[in-house]
Amino acid sequence: MDSHIALGFALPLGLAITAFGSAIALGKAVAAAMDATGRQPEAAQKILVNMMAGCALIEALTLYVLIFGFVLMGKI
Repeated sequence: MDSHIALGFALPLGLAITAFGSAIALGKAVAAAMDATGRQPEAAQKILVNMMAGCALIEALTLYVLIFGFVLMGKI
């Protein structure tokens, strides 16, 4: 198998897996934050700040994979 063919199969698959994992992680983070806010409404501001920081890190990882995928697409 040629490296171009391997990249042609692996890049879309890797991006799809990353997008799916990011969606699951963001869903769990937001669900946990909403649950925590429901239990302690007075701590909603702190929970929101921590949730946003976590979501930003998850999104950054997804964007890094997307950029890495585009860089590797230039190799095809």
